[in-house]
Amino acid sequence: MNVIIKFFQDGGFWMYPILVVGILGGAFAVERFIKLKLLERANRNTWNDIHPLLVKGEFEKARKRVEDSNSAVAQLLTMGLEVQGTVRRRDDIEIAMEEAMMEITPQLEARTVYISMFANIATLLGLLGTIIGLISAFEAVANANPAEKSALLSSSIAMAMNTTAFGLIAAIPLLVCFNMVNSKTAAIVGSLEMISVKTLKLISTLSRRNYQAAPASNETGQGEQDNEGEAGGKTAEATS
Repeated sequence: MNVIIKFFQDGGFWMYPILVVGILGGAFAVERFIKLKLLERANRNTWNDIHPLLVKGEFEKARKRVEDSNSAVAQLLTMGLEVQGTVRRRDDIEIAMEEAMMEITPQLEARTVYISMFANIATLLGLLGTIIGLISAFEAVANANPAEKSALLSSSIAMAMNTTAFGLIAAIPLLVCFNMVNSKTAAIVGSLEMISVKTLKLISTLSRRNYQAAPASNETGQGEQDNEGEAGGKTAEATS
């Protein structure tokens, strides 16, 4: 701990801005991890709850169920099921769900870019602190005694390099977190797209099945009416 404290103190003023930037970037990374993890769990629970209703064709129950959920899956299905309740065309439902995806994706990616930004700022602040430290070191050496120049220059350069090291110490974990958050976001977006495709397939399959069943029912009814007409004609002839 003493070594860390001495390392921080030797870096000078620029160590404090780097520390603040590192804390801010870490806070954004933690917030994104927690948010995406909770959202991923909510999406899974919502889909497990809604999928059996969609398989059975109980779209009205599904519509009521998604209204009570705040997950991204519920937001996606709400748009699709609302259109499904008014029109039967697959293209209209698909467009509605694509529109929902365009609204959801920016919400998932919100504040992620700040993690990368703070990582770059930490690196640049470290370099800036080193450059300013070297400038101050050479100015101090210029006015020092010849016997002290070598030791003073070595000490000043070592102190100036501390800011670069600390900047990298702050930036490297932030870059790792940025890539992990990006991967998690991409996985959630991919799962939403898969759910959208599955929902469209279920709606299309059930609509096609209902459409094929309707003509068969009409033909059966028409056949019964024809049979009744023929039977009535034969009865009338027999009576005559």
